[in-house]
Amino acid sequence: MSTSTTASVSTHILDTSVGRPAEGVAVQLAARSGRTADWQALGGSATDADGRCKDLPALPEGTTHVRLDFAVEAYFEKSANQKADAQQDAPANRDSGAGVFFPEVAITFAVVPGEHYHVPLLLNPFGYSVYRGS
Repeated sequence: MSTSTTASVSTHILDTSVGRPAEGVAVQLAARSGRTADWQALGGSATDADGRCKDLPALPEGTTHVRLDFAVEAYFEKSANQKADAQQDAPANRDSGAGVFFPEVAITFAVVPGEHYHVPLLLNPFGYSVYRGS
């Protein structure tokens, strides 16, 4: 939870290739206190059945930048047998032969004290998008 001197972060992942939350994705959190400062690893979590990380570590006072690292390769390898709902333009085979195109996703963003930052990841084997949610 954010305070007047710290920010807070939450995230969730939706696997858009199957239209379901991505369960079991490891997420690491790092922070720094300025553009030139070194990253400090704070710890991590894994997404639950709803695709959410509910127990990410708190950010230290003075944090100005945050990085979320999502280890998505293991998730896609484990979920390779999941099938998407029938779609007219869905590819017949979700694997292009080379495995996962993006084995990891790293998102870096700026924060200010007192604000909460919810960063959803919309994911599929061939692309992703993120945004500041609420």
